[in-house]
Amino acid sequence: MKKNKKKNGIIQFWKKLGPGLITGSSDDDPSGIATYSQAGAAFGLATLWTAFITFPLMAALQEMCGRIGLVTNKGLTGTLKNHYPKPVLYLMLVFSFPAIVMNIGADIAGMGAVGNLLFPAIHASYFSVLFTIMLLVSMIYFSYQKIASILKYLCIVLLVYLFIPFFYKQDVAFIIQSAFIPTIQFNKAFISILVGILGTTISPYLFFWQATMEVEEMKRQKLLMVNKQIILAMKKDVDIGMLFSNIVMFFIILTTGTVLYNSGIHQINTVEEAAKALQPLAGNLAYILFAIGIIGTGLLAIPVLSGSLSHIACETFGWEEGLDHKFHEARPFYTIIALSLLVGLSLSYLGISPIKALIYSAILYGITSPVLIAIILHICNNKKVMGNYTNSLKSNILGGVALILMSFAAIALILI
Repeated sequence: MKKNKKKNGIIQFWKKLGPGLITGSSDDDPSGIATYSQAGAAFGLATLWTAFITFPLMAALQEMCGRIGLVTNKGLTGTLKNHYPKPVLYLMLVFSFPAIVMNIGADIAGMGAVGNLLFPAIHASYFSVLFTIMLLVSMIYFSYQKIASILKYLCIVLLVYLFIPFFYKQDVAFIIQSAFIPTIQFNKAFISILVGILGTTISPYLFFWQATMEVEEMKRQKLLMVNKQIILAMKKDVDIGMLFSNIVMFFIILTTGTVLYNSGIHQINTVEEAAKALQPLAGNLAYILFAIGIIGTGLLAIPVLSGSLSHIACETFGWEEGLDHKFHEARPFYTIIALSLLVGLSLSYLGISPIKALIYSAILYGITSPVLIAIILHICNNKKVMGNYTNSLKSNILGGVALILMSFAAIALILI
């Protein structure tokens, strides 16, 4: 009887998780894994502490975005359109589109390369095309509820990263020390990787996705009014999603920072390099799990990237939007998704390498993030927009710290 109650409790808990879990998990996409792998390989466990520092900042910002969606019943773009000068909105569009498309391209290329590692007889480009078609068909064919359900189950794939470090002997005392005592090296390479970690974890497309998905959830549940209980449920979902994201980040840095770094492998440029390097050091099973995780995270993140891009455009121009619509009901929405996937796929054929795409998108994210965070803070403190659901002191403090850090990252990107 107790087992059944426990099982039912887990099922109910799983059902309550929604946009927050998906948003957090999609943050650990192949490009994010590449960044964390670079950090671990180059500096060992010196950046392990960043997983703890970024968690409360991510959670605070995503909760603000979710609250904006619930209170205004609009995505972040729609709120910007209604309450801010149009040049601000268009500036966000100019920076967001190329950054997100290059991120999609880097993720598709990474998935293709890893597919080729697992099945060497099939060229990476065929895998990239296959994954692109799979994603496009599923996003057009399935409803929002089905897509959300699939994405939730894809989050489970990320759990593979929690097991990989245990295929290699670990120094537990040193791991604890590295996790809780920040290490900062004042040199170009280390500052660059810190900026990369910040840009990867606190990404603008996640802000747009979170707000829009909360609106979709309200429509799905047919909720007409927001209340404190709904806000608290959203916050809990967001906190769990961001915590899950950062636990995965922690274990990827731990894996590469012990297995690769201690073996003298300090230069990792792509996810497939990280996966391949693990094989002789941690064994075939660790290598296969790492590779499967990369493909799973790509399948999870690319719908979020392309979906957020399409929502941004459709809200800007007043076009019909949403994954609950059939193709003929929201042609521009699905056309933009298709174009973003196809342009992303074509980047490697245009001579833009995945690693360059990651660098370019990180620069654009770094420039856009401080401005967007400042706007989010302004919206969340505006009683005319948020009514009784304005920011608490804690939210403002965490948002302010995130703004300072991302501003530092943007300045560092220019100066480094």
